[in-house]
Amino acid sequence: MELKIVRIDKPEETNFILGQSHFIKTVEDIHEGVVQTSPHMRFGLGFCESSGPALVRWTGNDPKLIELAKRNALNLSAGHTFILFMENGFPVNILNTIKNLPEVCNIYCATANPVEVIIAETDQGRGILGVIDGVKSKGIESEADIKTRKAFLRKIGYKL
Repeated sequence: MELKIVRIDKPEETNFILGQSHFIKTVEDIHEGVVQTSPHMRFGLGFCESSGPALVRWTGNDPKLIELAKRNALNLSAGHTFILFMENGFPVNILNTIKNLPEVCNIYCATANPVEVIIAETDQGRGILGVIDGVKSKGIESEADIKTRKAFLRKIGYKL
């Protein structure tokens, strides 16, 4: 077995969800889930098929995000992994919809942070062991940091 680190290649502010499912139906189900839950969201999805032709399957409604998803999915090449890039919304807007799809097994991360994916590769294929999401903690928030956090959440409309 060989361990590899695959960095997710994306624009700095672009959000994505990385997960694992068990069936090719995931491609259409995630597409339907996104447009039914957040019709204004722009997205691209890449899905690593893990049997048969073993292709990167894809869908979406934004050509730039579709290309980003296809490229990152191929770089990962880990069985039944999906990666969903989005704009005009955040993972929190659709995360429960995706987690509730019958074929979704696991969500590794939902973030705009820099991410490194730890991959195990054997003669059979590849699998995700985990992710490094963002940077190491730098300390404990102060009272001023709490005020900043609360103000930010209200500014972007997530709290009243």
